[in-house]
Amino acid sequence: MATWFDESRLDDEAVLAQSDAALRHLAETGARVRREAGAAGEAIDAAVARTAGAPRVRAVVAAGPDSRLLRAVLEPWCPVPFVAWPSPNLPGWAGSLDLVVVLAPDGVGAGVASAVAEAVRRGCQVVVACPPNSQVCEHAVGRDSTILPTTSRDQLAAAVVMLEYLDRVSLGPSTDAGGVADALDEVAESCSPRRDLAVNPAKMLAIALADTNPIVWGGSVLAARAARRIAESIRRASGRTALAGDAEHLLPVLEATRPRDVFADPFSEGGGKLRPMLLVLDDGAEEAVVREERGVLQAAAQARGVRVETLTTDAPTEVARYASLFLSGSYAAEYLRLGLVEE
Repeated sequence: MATWFDESRLDDEAVLAQSDAALRHLAETGARVRREAGAAGEAIDAAVARTAGAPRVRAVVAAGPDSRLLRAVLEPWCPVPFVAWPSPNLPGWAGSLDLVVVLAPDGVGAGVASAVAEAVRRGCQVVVACPPNSQVCEHAVGRDSTILPTTSRDQLAAAVVMLEYLDRVSLGPSTDAGGVADALDEVAESCSPRRDLAVNPAKMLAIALADTNPIVWGGSVLAARAARRIAESIRRASGRTALAGDAEHLLPVLEATRPRDVFADPFSEGGGKLRPMLLVLDDGAEEAVVREERGVLQAAAQARGVRVETLTTDAPTEVARYASLFLSGSYAAEYLRLGLVEE
């Protein structure tokens, strides 16, 4: 069975209607962030008020399997020691001087509930973003516990709620949930299925991805996190290889690629073999190491005739830039899935 990409499907209303639920879910990402941040506002205000005048915590522990996003945001910024701890237990040293934060957008999971219960038992300060009356919420009951209510089951929305709190207590960077939601709305508008592929960046990126095995790279910590999530979305959408990683790990893949033969017959045996494509996520980071790594990867790709595409964002904050890149890549992955046809 052969698989090929039919770009006309990306503007076919009947085909787009088949994926209406998935596209609508992407389009409503900004609304979910705005709604969750508004609903948790009172709980955040109360939690911030409780910490007024209290000494700064000794360390911050992000517990649970969804801790990696918090790590990407907080690790370069947090003014106290920070550790992401995805296992069901806590570090042996965690205690009453430490803050344990947990994202549990689904509100269930034995591992997450166990970590929360352990934090409460040890007397840690605990802040959990989860649905009210959920399994995790029940395990979080304690004198020093705060529940930031979320209901959308959206990891990004729950993370923004938590980061808003950490921003308010000077343990995280500026978040501005409204700015994040606005940046997501801008992506949803520019990548809307109603926009023709000629002026739709996500549809154009899907076309570029169609005949390739993508290599996705982001220079900053958050752009690298977005790269991993986008590569995962592409793999789910296409069933093909999509790599994401540090420049030192991706460079050998590019260097091992044979230079493009412009005279090769794409219809001969082996002529239609998928080649890599370098997708660069540019969130505006201009540190010297980021510029150097980006230049090395782009030069290696150019030397071997590997196509290079770039996703950019001018969102106002680090979190908003991460969200914008991730949503743009998610739209492209969904359009890639729509365009692939098996015969």
